[in-house]
Amino acid sequence: MGNEVLEEVRPADMPRRPIIENDRNFSWITRKVCGIVEGRTPMWWWVAFVICAMISSFTAVGLIYLVATGTGVWGLRNPVFWGWAIVNFVFWIGIGHAGTLISAILCLLKQKWRTSINRAAEAMTIFAVVCAGIFPLFHIGRVWFAWWLFPLPNANAIWPNFRSPLEWDVFAVSTYGTVSVLFWYMGMIPDLATIRDRVPMIFEERLAQAKNGLQRAFEKFYFGFRKYFYGILAMGWRGSNRHWSNYEMAYLLLAGLSTPLVLSVHTVVSFDFAVANLPGWHTTIFPPYFVAGAIFSGFGMVLTLILPLRAIFGLQDLITQYHIDCMCKICLATGSMVGYAYGMEFFIAWYGANPYEGFAFVNRAFGPYAWAYWIMISCNVITPQFFWFRKIRENLWLVWILSCFINVGMWFERFVITVTSLANDFLPGNWDYFSPTVVDIFTFFGTFGLFGVLFLLFIRFLPLLAFAEIKSVSRQADVHGHH
Repeated sequence: MGNEVLEEVRPADMPRRPIIENDRNFSWITRKVCGIVEGRTPMWWWVAFVICAMISSFTAVGLIYLVATGTGVWGLRNPVFWGWAIVNFVFWIGIGHAGTLISAILCLLKQKWRTSINRAAEAMTIFAVVCAGIFPLFHIGRVWFAWWLFPLPNANAIWPNFRSPLEWDVFAVSTYGTVSVLFWYMGMIPDLATIRDRVPMIFEERLAQAKNGLQRAFEKFYFGFRKYFYGILAMGWRGSNRHWSNYEMAYLLLAGLSTPLVLSVHTVVSFDFAVANLPGWHTTIFPPYFVAGAIFSGFGMVLTLILPLRAIFGLQDLITQYHIDCMCKICLATGSMVGYAYGMEFFIAWYGANPYEGFAFVNRAFGPYAWAYWIMISCNVITPQFFWFRKIRENLWLVWILSCFINVGMWFERFVITVTSLANDFLPGNWDYFSPTVVDIFTFFGTFGLFGVLFLLFIRFLPLLAFAEIKSVSRQADVHGHH
């Protein structure tokens, strides 16, 4: 080496990957995101909307038939009185976990990469909670008595059993949904104001393209409606220093309020199982296990939705490979946590020397539902391990396919937990094989259509990306680093 001195390279001196690629300026970001809302409705949107609306009708028909006939049409019988209803409820609640995590926890941790995906993830959270709420609401059979779940005055001499974890779900999920809606809507206010202020400019362009008087009349009516619609939603936002100061303080407070909800809501959902004295359920690992699984499935669904939208709308400069890498790594971390929980359940069943507990887990792996268990293991434990490899993370088709496997595996996880412990209880004379009915299958399948309808309406009428936040992390906003 001689007298040469090697300079130490500190991590702070190393070049960082940009959040926004190609140095896009504020004007380009505004036009790109607003153009999704302001442009004419593409044909693929109408096709997707009609298909999703037809699929969602399965849920409507199934629920009408359920109310008219009774909950027996769901295939609930001794000993499996929790069938697909609780499985689908826990599945959809888990899907909604990533939105609040991205918005709240990553906001408090000042993770700038969240800005390009938080809006779609927050919307996904709300729509998933809507789908989840259907199942416990109609599981009671007489849905018109659902208001008894709330702490109403004791006029009818009927009080809910507040010792039941199903009652705790009512408060946890309703609080989670309310705060998520507030967080989602308040984050959109600056962007909605920008769309409101751009209405006259877009109206002039459309009016110049109109070919006849009827089309001009339609454009005047349509843009008049848009002006008042976005004006009401923007709540008088003018972008003043006072408005931004109040906005940032309120956003920070909601982030702090939402952070414990991320951990608490799925913890409470896990209590549905953990407080029951049933082999396979009665364990203290369920709360962290359920939270990790919810974040795992939530980010899997974010990847499933974001990657097609990124390609359709040409958002490669705003949703970059860096964002995809971060989401894949979170899926890898949480998937490894879920795999550890699977192994720990078997260890505790062996270490506890409880014959019923040991039988429950051996029966899961090698009993009549072994096919579901090994699908769960393949999708939730093996699939995320592919994200160790950079070449796979950069192959977007593979990432999308793996994210779909994650969603499938997490549904099977809830199915295995629920059904295997109930179908083989303490009395062998009660053992039975649970099979869903056609109403079960159609009702659940239709919720994907409902989710799709709500998400398509969101991307058509509301800003898909939080471009006010994206601008704040772009190089143009950095007065020290921009040239």
